[in-house]
Amino acid sequence: MTSPAEPAAAGAHDAPSPEQRPPASSTGLRGGAVGTGDLVFFVVAAAAPLTVMAGVAPLAIGMAGRAAPLGYLLSGLLLVVFAAGFTAMSRHVRNAGAFYAYVGRGLGRAAGAGAAYLAVLAYNAIEAGLLVAFGWFTEAGVADLAGVRVPWWLWSLAGLAAIGVLGYLRVTLSAKVLGVALALEVLVLLVFEAGVFAGGGGPEGPDPGVLSPAHLGEAGVGGMFVLAIGAFIGFEATAIYAEEARDPERTVPRATYIAVGFLALFYTFTVWTVITAYGADRAQSVANGDGGGDMVFAATERLVGAWASDTMHALLVTSAFAATLAFHNAAARYFYALGREGLLPRRLGTVTSRTRSPALAVLLQSALALLVVLVTIAAGADPYTVTFLWTNGTGILGVMVLQAVTALAVYGFFRRDRRGLPAWRVALAPLLSGLGLSVLIVMVAANLDLLTGAPTAVNVALLVPLPLAFAAGVAVALRIRRRDPAAYARLTTTGTD
Repeated sequence: MTSPAEPAAAGAHDAPSPEQRPPASSTGLRGGAVGTGDLVFFVVAAAAPLTVMAGVAPLAIGMAGRAAPLGYLLSGLLLVVFAAGFTAMSRHVRNAGAFYAYVGRGLGRAAGAGAAYLAVLAYNAIEAGLLVAFGWFTEAGVADLAGVRVPWWLWSLAGLAAIGVLGYLRVTLSAKVLGVALALEVLVLLVFEAGVFAGGGGPEGPDPGVLSPAHLGEAGVGGMFVLAIGAFIGFEATAIYAEEARDPERTVPRATYIAVGFLALFYTFTVWTVITAYGADRAQSVANGDGGGDMVFAATERLVGAWASDTMHALLVTSAFAATLAFHNAAARYFYALGREGLLPRRLGTVTSRTRSPALAVLLQSALALLVVLVTIAAGADPYTVTFLWTNGTGILGVMVLQAVTALAVYGFFRRDRRGLPAWRVALAPLLSGLGLSVLIVMVAANLDLLTGAPTAVNVALLVPLPLAFAAGVAVALRIRRRDPAAYARLTTTGTD
């Protein structure tokens, strides 16, 4: 059993001693390859901070006005509470199918299989939608900056080829690519923020009053939370890579807290800065007016210069690419984990001898993303307003359901034996975060049109696959239990103490 000691400080060295390093295996992922910084890159790049702040935050400001920064802060705090139990369980369960293993160990193997199928659906939906959005962003960006218009689907296919190659190669190469892309998009937002405050903080000056809880009573706050909580999707990746992490008892919790804490503070400060750039009394009307979706770019050009705005437009492309790569790697590892345990064809649970990457899982993931691109082309659907928004509506809600179920699973896992950990961390925090996430799930489902822009019938159709996927996973697990009880008993046990 692992030690109950708290995770070491963020500055501690990540390299494990020889006795801590996972044993080498020609059939397993490459152990000891990923450090704390790599995990943080995977998580924060998946969140795509530039895309969220420049493309989505204006919608949140338009809905909730002054309350928008607090919405991002409270969403982040809720996920920090969730992370308390999530990271406690990561010390005892290390599996590339993170939600699957957590739910299986806490609520039973059949429920874990249901969570696994739901995770496969959610991550594939998000990744495929992001790939199409990458093509759409790239077509628009190249046309604006170079005057050359290349169809979005050619850019999506080129992006898919690059992502497939990176997924096939060693995971550390993907981490380096994500690190560079993330640094650039954060840097350009910091330049924007510096420009706002160097110019005196907008027409009214900085207003710390926007963080007052009194603003939560304003109209539109419920819809704003739909966008705010979706901005954090993807931080489960710290646990997905636990089998490949150096000293996972420390790197996984450390990276989770760093990533969620950074996103919460960075999102809150950036949205506050956007409001400050226009004035707290005017920002909401600007966001709801003509060109409101470009308010971050417009403020950047006005306060910093056209070069900064053009750079921000260009970095939207790398932001979308980085997010697609991060979700592609996560989805491929779910295929690998479920193939390894017999919940999907076992050939998916194999790795290459040279790079130890889940090559067949990467190929399957790439084929599914390609299928979405081809269907979008054949149907003549709008790549952004239809394919991207609809797939991400399903995917984001699916991940939120997984988070809520995992919170309950953490409580179930520690209910009889806290393993030396405090009750607030393994009982109170999971129950509180599960309750909070459940409230937000209802809120998102009721306001899904704010994400998708689709009519009610379409939104219902986007929700139906979620319970069906969960039920399919349960059915597969029960079938295994009937036919091979020993195989059923082995489910979710990989990587547990």
